[in-house]
Amino acid sequence: MRILFMGTPEFAVPSLKGLVEGGHDLCGVFSQPDKPKNRGMKLLETPVKAYALSQNIPVFQPLKLRDGTAMELIRELAPELIVVAAYGRILPADILDYPAKGCINVHSSLLPAYRGSAPINWAILNGDRETGVTIMHMAQELDSGDIILQESTPIGPEETAQELYDRLAGLGAELLLRAVEQLAGGTASRTPQD
Repeated sequence: MRILFMGTPEFAVPSLKGLVEGGHDLCGVFSQPDKPKNRGMKLLETPVKAYALSQNIPVFQPLKLRDGTAMELIRELAPELIVVAAYGRILPADILDYPAKGCINVHSSLLPAYRGSAPINWAILNGDRETGVTIMHMAQELDSGDIILQESTPIGPEETAQELYDRLAGLGAELLLRAVEQLAGGTASRTPQD
């Protein structure tokens, strides 16, 4: 199955790495444009871009998703499935509707809890005792799609957001590989969110 991966920060790297090591056909990677960092304002590659280039996967960094340029690239790449992990942009309907197997997302909460940004931080700030990862079919409304898989994990009493971020990135990669296999085999579930 041809997969287009969309992701930007370190959280997404284990998911991309899992797909690569699992032998999946990655036709390309979309990542946010590089941004200037530190005192020298030197452009730094996103973590996803750096890993993708190390694996000789073509990387694309469209400035906009709604002007037709990204859709043209996607048609050329012809993915059967789009996998999104912390990409940082909302996909327009034409992109969501393009792949035959759809678009799926790796989200770092037990949806419907903590839709949107910073779900790890909110779980810690609110004193939650557990959180987890959800793999879901993507829909127009943010983080509202049908659930394929979910797995919970306890939050340690002294666990920091960074420690939890790293653990959930690994858990997300494991769940993603299971979800991709289910999609390829036609056995992936679609459980509507409550």
